[in-house]
Amino acid sequence: MPLPRDYSGQSCSLSRSMEIVGERWTLLIVRDAFYGVRRFGEFAAHLRLPRAVLADRLAGLTEAGVLARLPGTGRREVYGLTPKGLALWPAVRALTSWGDEFYAAGGGPRRVFRHADDESLVAGDGRCTGCGAAVPVGDLVVAPGPGLPPPTGDDDPVTAALARPHRLLRPLLVPSTAPRSPRGPHS
Repeated sequence: MPLPRDYSGQSCSLSRSMEIVGERWTLLIVRDAFYGVRRFGEFAAHLRLPRAVLADRLAGLTEAGVLARLPGTGRREVYGLTPKGLALWPAVRALTSWGDEFYAAGGGPRRVFRHADDESLVAGDGRCTGCGAAVPVGDLVVAPGPGLPPPTGDDDPVTAALARPHRLLRPLLVPSTAPRSPRGPHS
């Protein structure tokens, strides 16, 4: 029997927040949206989750106002974070920092964040280690960290693009290089 989507009997803000972002894969979709992933096929290729699950999670995030469907090239729409979605950055960053501290494998974090203005590392609290400023999400660059394994040549286009520094919130892939959603065992 599947678990219900809501936390019946719970009425605190955390339980209501978890109803939006607490399902498996949802925060990884939000994380990828911060990285600049915008198309269904890009999310599918990078996360390697079943298409039906991805469609369900994207619909839920859109319905909740965390993501919006925006015009893309041609007839295809893309997903972008709304102001409500952008407000999730401190939570995503805190969970990433926590994971880096307690669960990073292979030499440290896979990705680090730098302040675009001075290229200094950004600490887990969101402050630049160089200038001391609290760095807004749009001024962050995600860069390969010491725990990122070397490219294999079999990497999906999103993983390959994230092997280079990239400013958050900017489209990660240009439409001509956007992957088609893979058809695999989960199709």
